[in-house]
Parts: sequence; structure tokens; C-alpha cells
Amino acid sequence: MTALFRSSCAAALLAALGLAAPAAIADPAPATAAQGVVSAPVDAVNPPAEASAPPSSPASPEISPQLPPPLSPMSAAIQSALGAMDGKAFKTSPIGAGDWRAASEAIRRFYEARDHAPLWVDESGLTPAGSSALRRLLRADEDGLDLSAFALPKEPPTAATPERLGEMDVVLSEAVVAYAMQASGARIAPTRISPLITQRPTVAEPAAALTSVSAAADPGAALEAFNPPQRGYLDLRDQLSRLRAETPARPAPIPSGPSLGLGMADPRVPMVRERLGAPQPAEGKDPQVYDLRLAVAVAAFQRSHGLPATGALTPGTVEALSGGAASSRREARILANMEMWRWEPHAMGEERIEINIPDYSLRLMDGDTLVHEARVIVGKPDTPTPVFSNEMRYILVNPIWRVPDSIIKKEMEPKLAEDPDYLTRRGYEVTQVGDRLIVKQPPGEANALGRILFMFPNEHAVYLHDTPLRSLFASERRAFSHGCVRVEQPMRLAQLVMGSGWTVGRLKALIGKSERTVLLPHTIPIHLEYFTEFVDDSGALQDREDIYGITRRVAGTIAQISQD
Repeated sequence: MTALFRSSCAAALLAALGLAAPAAIADPAPATAAQGVVSAPVDAVNPPAEASAPPSSPASPEISPQLPPPLSPMSAAIQSALGAMDGKAFKTSPIGAGDWRAASEAIRRFYEARDHAPLWVDESGLTPAGSSALRRLLRADEDGLDLSAFALPKEPPTAATPERLGEMDVVLSEAVVAYAMQASGARIAPTRISPLITQRPTVAEPAAALTSVSAAADPGAALEAFNPPQRGYLDLRDQLSRLRAETPARPAPIPSGPSLGLGMADPRVPMVRERLGAPQPAEGKDPQVYDLRLAVAVAAFQRSHGLPATGALTPGTVEALSGGAASSRREARILANMEMWRWEPHAMGEERIEINIPDYSLRLMDGDTLVHEARVIVGKPDTPTPVFSNEMRYILVNPIWRVPDSIIKKEMEPKLAEDPDYLTRRGYEVTQVGDRLIVKQPPGEANALGRILFMFPNEHAVYLHDTPLRSLFASERRAFSHGCVRVEQPMRLAQLVMGSGWTVGRLKALIGKSERTVLLPHTIPIHLEYFTEFVDDSGALQDREDIYGITRRVAGTIAQISQD
């Protein structure tokens, strides 16, 4: 029965294709009753071949399936190298917080869309585009980027097999994507450093990076352009290069271990003695014993390096003896600040306001030209000023201070519990809406916002404003606020952002008892930044207190990524 069915199916298929069944197809032998199968009539199962073909139908040509052309040896090698990407073992993502698995899949799809044609090589080796990209990739460390996860060739090969060239093409593409994503801010998610850092870096998309870099007249320059273009970043990069050039070659590090005091024995003692040029132990004495002569030499070293001169070999002393400790810390801070520049928008606006929180400064810029500079007061460490970008849209003259719920609960309600008239005696307007206490401070000289408030509506409810406590601007360390930024000379800043037609006198004429809204003629980008390392207008590298610990956390994250 099964054979009959196969035969009839074959005939039916041929009939559907318009082909005559070959005469060789014969009726199967009938099954016997002993086999337990009842025979069906031949016509019902396997009709005559001539009945299945339409009369007068011409013979049809034989149909063959269309197979894709075979891949070239180079493309086949690229396809094989892409298949091996899944087997690569990275301890951590080559792009830090970025999703390298998704990036790898995007690279695979990019090659598939171009039939696995090479991007950077041909049969003779690296193309000019490939050589240009490789030169920039090998200098990634100049921008503090880390491509050590990829086996990049140090120089173009003179001769290589298609398999080797295909692998190289894929590795270069992986490194190009990793460079572009790292340079545009993929390594560290700002909100993981602090929830108050709400900058959103625009991380390069893998296929777009491969397309733009490979098509560029100078792929190396196109790749470098994924780094921040701002002068502040470029100045730090120059300082990093200068610091590295000035740092002498570091001696072999002294191994870490427990602190050592007089009389203790340790294998590191001879290394420390040699490093300091300390006197050798007396004849017959154990050279591994930490003696008085060595303790005196260690104490002198500690004093010269700003360490507690205890004479004991502490972990901090070992780090300093290993060489470059101070420069290493400075380099780490520079790298951290370069990384924070990656969080800023590439296009920050020609006319813009930049507030550097650790520097307690505001700068109104026109391109790279400083138009106006003022001192500011920022948030205390327990109520820090957030880091974000926005646009200033209008100013309020004679602002009403609508006291945030957090300040009411933390600072005002305890005082109200002791003195129910505490707020009203100080001129505040207090109302109760359900369980919520609403507190407003009307306009006036004592208003916490002063006489003018610069508005850029944002998720943090943090703004720039005047203050009645102007004496605080004389302090060197000005972290006093609840998070908002208080600015010196607010009327002068208002005149500048309002543009022609506005004078300080015209603005002061608006001062009164009623809140007044004045729209800016056009919005102005405003950036609340956090840079503890920056280059001033004279070209000198400046260092500021890490008041919120952000630089330290970024530097630690970079170090952890590099170690992994």
C-alpha cells in the first residue's frame, strides 16, 4: 500500500508540473491476505500514466533549484571568523556597561548584509582604509580607551592567507565598534555613579560606526571624532600626554604585604633597602630583617613624599616606593574627568551657560570665548547639586519660593512642633491641603531665592537664583545649598541672557511685590557639570576638591574595568 501511495504521489506531482509519468513506473505486486493487507483497485490508487498528462501538452524542461554562488575564500574566512565570535571569552564586556553581545550581533548582521565582503583588507593585506583605522586603534590609549581585549596587529602583515586576512578584518571591525562605543560614553552608565547624574550620553550604534568610518576619506580621523570635541576634553587629553611623557620609567613594583616594623623579617626588605640606597646590615645579620638603619631611611622617604614619617613600611609607603604613585593618582583623576566629558552633549550650543560644581563657578560662553564669569554656591554633600543639561527659558523677577516637601519635612516640621507660629512669624504663608503642608515665601528682600530666578524646568526641580545671603560668596568652599545654584551678580547675568534692549536698570524697575515672568528672546543651553580636573585660560591644569566623591567613583570604575 505504501509503495502504491508513493507511486501515485509521484504521478500526481508530475501531472501538476505538466510532465508525463515515465513508463517505467509500474503497478506494485498485490499484497496477499497472509500479509494482512487488502488490495485496492489499481485505478483508484495508481491510474495509468497516460491519463495523468494533459493531451497535446508539450514536454516541459527540467527544473533545477537556484543555488547561491559560492563565497570567495576571503568571504568564507570572514563568515567563519564571525561564527567564532561567540566562542570568545571576555571576563567583562569590552565596552564596560555597554551590551557587547548586542554589538557583536550587529556586526554579524552588518557583514551578512554585504555578503561577507571585507571592510579593511583585500587579497594583498590591509587597504589604505584599514591602515588608517588601525593606526588610530593602536593609539586608543591617548584618549584613555582600552582595546586590550582585541588582538590587533602591531603593523600591517606583508603576506597572509585568506583565513588570516578574514580574521583580521573581523577583529578590526570589532575594535572599531568598541572604540566608537567607548569614546561616545558606553563604558560607564552615569546613573550607576550617582542617581543625580542624569546626563544621557549618545552612544554610537555599531552598524552606523562601521558605515561612517569605513566610508570616510580618513577612517582614523573619523574614528577619533567619536571622542568629545569640546576644548575642555582636548585640553585634558593634552595634559594626560604631557604627564605621561614627564613621568620617569617606573621601577619594578615592590610586592604588597603586611606592614613591617623593627625586628620583623620579610623577603621584601632587601628590595626596599636597595630602592632607598640604605646601608647594608652588619656582617652576620639576616638581610631580610627590618633594622633601625632601614627604618631611618624609610622615615626620610616618607617625609619627602608627604606620608606619615613613622619609619614603618606601610602599604602606602610600598605604593610610593613602587614609583609614580602621585602621578598615577593624577593620571587616574584626569582619565576620570575625560570620561565625564563623554557624558556631555557633543553640541553644547554656541551661546551657553556652564556651571562647574566643584569649581563653584558659572561661565557664560560664546563658542570658546568667555563672555561672563561668576561665583556660585552649590549643594551640600548631603543635598548635592545634580549633574544634567537643559535649556534656560525664562526668568522670574520677585519669585515666590514654594518650599519643597523635603525641606518642609526635614527642617520646618520639627520647628513647628516646638513653635506652631514659627513660620508665620517669619513671613511664610502656610496652608494645609489634606495631610500635606504647603509653605510659600512671598517676594521680598528675605526671600530665599532673592530677587531673580532663572528657570530651566527639569526633573530635579533645581534652578539658578539670587540669594539674600551674599556674604557666603566670599567663602572659598561654597557648598551650602539644598541643591539649587545661587549665583553672584544675578542682575548682570539676567541682562546678558535677555540680550539687547535690557539693562540692569530696566530689570531693577521690575522689582516689587508681585512675581513677574520674563521670557528669554531665545532659549540658552545650560550645563551643570562636575569637573575636578580642568585646564584654565592660562593653560594650567587645575585640581578641585571632589566634594561629592564622583571623580573617585569614576576612577575606581575605570580601574576595575581595566583589571577585569
